Amino acid sequence: MRISANFDGGNIEVISLANPQDIQLAIRPDVGNEFYQWFNFRFDGEVGQQYQLNIVNAGTASYPKGWEDYQAVASYDRQHWFRLPTHYQDGKLTIEAELDCESIQIAYFAPYSYERHLDLISEVQLHSSVSQEHLGLTLDGRDMTLLKIGDGDPAKKNIWITARQHPGETMAEWLVEGLLNQLLDSDNPTAKKLLDKANFYIVPNMNPDGSARGHLRTNAVGTNLNREWQSPSLEKSPEVYYVVNKMHQTGVDLFYDVHGDEGLPYVFLAGCEGVPAYNDQMSAINTKFNAALLLASADFQTEFGYDKDEPGKANLTVASNWVGNTFSCVANTLEMPFKDNANLPDPFVGWSPERCIYLGEASLIAMLAVVDDL
Repeated sequence: MRISANFDGGNIEVISLANPQDIQLAIRPDVGNEFYQWFNFRFDGEVGQQYQLNIVNAGTASYPKGWEDYQAVASYDRQHWFRLPTHYQDGKLTIEAELDCESIQIAYFAPYSYERHLDLISEVQLHSSVSQEHLGLTLDGRDMTLLKIGDGDPAKKNIWITARQHPGETMAEWLVEGLLNQLLDSDNPTAKKLLDKANFYIVPNMNPDGSARGHLRTNAVGTNLNREWQSPSLEKSPEVYYVVNKMHQTGVDLFYDVHGDEGLPYVFLAGCEGVPAYNDQMSAINTKFNAALLLASADFQTEFGYDKDEPGKANLTVASNWVGNTFSCVANTLEMPFKDNANLPDPFVGWSPERCIYLGEASLIAMLAVVDDL
């Protein structure tokens, strides 16, 4: 038996490999030791052999309720991901695996590697409507890349999309991949209409350092980027600092910040209803956006989600609240599950990269529904 996490986005610590029925593992915390839940490792064993892998520090992870009804994802080819029998009891997460091949990759959710991120931004630049802007460097020296899609006409609306502020929420970049592929499809009438009316500014990965390091929630120095928007700094949160500066240059008419939620098994939006600038026009547009997304995607729902902030009480350090208040625009946080969508369960794959991609496509339809009202 052998376990390795020495690769892009890898995270696990081996405590004991002595017993195939009690392989003991621990998740390595983010820098600063405040957060951990993401794991991603390769396991080598014997074909046909059954193994039990026990993550012994699961009970003190950042979101223990995230383990309830959760199943780990796995892949033999790192392309197609499926779920493994998993249960949580007495602070220990147990993953059961019977190997069909000698090596399997096991993760909290389907990884989206930094190399795939680089492939994505390189591929889309081939499209005539796309240009890249280098915003600056992260603390580990990685590029912060902005994708600009459209002709830059100042008369058009400006739609901003950010993803993966929390690096372990890999479903966010899977969604952006699907959205980009459809937005750049010359045969897609929704995309054509949108690009007639709007310029897009997209940051597919807000936290490349945390992504490569195998963090759940923070960047290279342990900063939670989604609590930095009111006063970002080059010392703690250059990723947000660069994006905020660029937003001030372009303006924002609609903001879509893409995330994943550990506990809730649903797809939902969290709006900026509690910001001081929120008004009747923003409310009407937001209602219309929700209604359009309900029609565009059967995975989306509005019954379950976060409690709405009281008027004027929103936390302005959060991206969607800061952007919505600063630019008086509709700003939403989109949340997807790590588990499965309880409304449309799939016992084999659960919530998956493919479903994220489809939701990215559906998001464009909702944006088209409101673009004239922005």
